[in-house]
Amino acid sequence: MTQETVQQGVHLYFYCHLRARHDGMLLSEWLLEQAKREGLGGGSVFRAIAGFGRHGVLHEEQFFELADDLPVKVEFLLREDQAELLLQRVRAAGVDVVYARSPASFALLDKRRPS
Repeated sequence: MTQETVQQGVHLYFYCHLRARHDGMLLSEWLLEQAKREGLGGGSVFRAIAGFGRHGVLHEEQFFELADDLPVKVEFLLREDQAELLLQRVRAAGVDVVYARSPASFALLDKRRPS
């Protein structure tokens, strides 16, 4: 039997381009590194097959010249205080990025822990 403790928190998403950089690193990697430094639970990077952003430029996998600059989403499931901490780090670093946040309920399913 698994034991679950459902937490209330934030689903935090950052949107950027695959080649976007900050401090000499890919922005997606930089965001993950900042979260890791703060001891946050984890994050994931997802690459889109197509998309356009605030500048209206369409990026698709089929166009060779734009294929390496596809949109990516970096996302985290965090407590509210953790989300604020990460956003403060991003703001303080002067990163040019779009983000979104939404309320989230999350839990760990772990069959190793007895109920």
